[in-house]
Amino acid sequence: MRLTTKGRYAVTAMLDLAIHGQQKPVSLNDISGRQGISLSYLEQLFAKLRRNELVCSVRGPGGGYRLARHEQDISVAQVVDAVNESMDATRCLGKGDCQDGDQCLTHHLWQDLSRQIHAFLNDISLNDLVNRQDILDVAKRQDERVQQQDNSTEALIQMTSA
Repeated sequence: MRLTTKGRYAVTAMLDLAIHGQQKPVSLNDISGRQGISLSYLEQLFAKLRRNELVCSVRGPGGGYRLARHEQDISVAQVVDAVNESMDATRCLGKGDCQDGDQCLTHHLWQDLSRQIHAFLNDISLNDLVNRQDILDVAKRQDERVQQQDNSTEALIQMTSA
């Protein structure tokens, strides 16, 4: 089983939104800067997340995205499912035609693993992740890095305009 970039980025972006969206909407540009995910990719992911009612958009100055539900009501599995990401460990994508059109010897084993993975991710909410100290430490480091970059850019602008 392999969780692709789409699923990983969707979970990362939603976690960023949960951490930074407590007081105000969060722009995709801000998420892009902190997480190193391209803005166009985030736009595609957030269109799917919005269609699945996991996020809502806020228009106008200071706009961006907010979680559509409380962070404890959004599981990691829901985020992965929303972006049409498969958590299927079988080679046949669950069809049962893995060995020349028939089920292979280990089909049910991999199918059971897929269900276990989905159940595991379904039991983890964004709130569970937001409350982990190791995640908060990484978010703080990312925020500090972005602030340093912003300060460096501002200093460069002041030097060139002087």
